[in-house]
Amino acid sequence: MARLFSKLEFSIGCGLLAIITGLVFIAAIMRFFGHPLIWSVDLAQLLFIWVCFIGAARAMRQRVHLGVDFLVAQFPHRIRLIIETGLAVLIITFLARLAVEGYDLTVLNLERLFGDSGLSYAWVTIAVPFGSILLSISILSNLYESWKPSRVKRTLVFTRTPTDSEEIKTEL
Repeated sequence: MARLFSKLEFSIGCGLLAIITGLVFIAAIMRFFGHPLIWSVDLAQLLFIWVCFIGAARAMRQRVHLGVDFLVAQFPHRIRLIIETGLAVLIITFLARLAVEGYDLTVLNLERLFGDSGLSYAWVTIAVPFGSILLSISILSNLYESWKPSRVKRTLVFTRTPTDSEEIKTEL
C-alpha cells in the first residue's frame, strides 16, 4: 500500500510540474505574440503550492529533508530514537494546529477569487491543511517504522544514515 501511495504521489507531483511548465511556456509564447493568458500565471502559482506540499510529504517519508544532527549523532541509536520521537510529536502537534487554522482560512476564503483566474482562493488555502495532513501521515509512518522491532535495519524518524559506529564500519 505504501509503495502504491508513493507511486501515486510521485505521479501527481510530476504531472503537476509538467502542467506548470506547460502553462508558463504557453503564457510566454502567447505574451510574445501579443495575446497574454492572464489566468495562466495564477493557475501555475496555485499548482506550485500543491507541488510544494506533495513534495514535502514525499521528502519527509524518504527522510531527505535537510537536518543538522551534529550533536545528536554522537548518541547511541536508542537515545536518538527517543529524541526524534519527541521532535515528531512536537512537529505533528504543530501540523495539526496548522491544519485546523488552514481549514478555517479556507472557509473564510470561499468567496474570494484568486487573481484573474475566476477560481476560489480556497483552492490555494486548502493546500495548507491537506499538506499538513500528508506530512503528518509521513511522520507517523516513519515513526512506526522506527519503533518496529527489526534486527536487520534500524531506522530513525527523520534521519536516513546509520546510527551506530558498528553499522558505519560494516558499510565501509
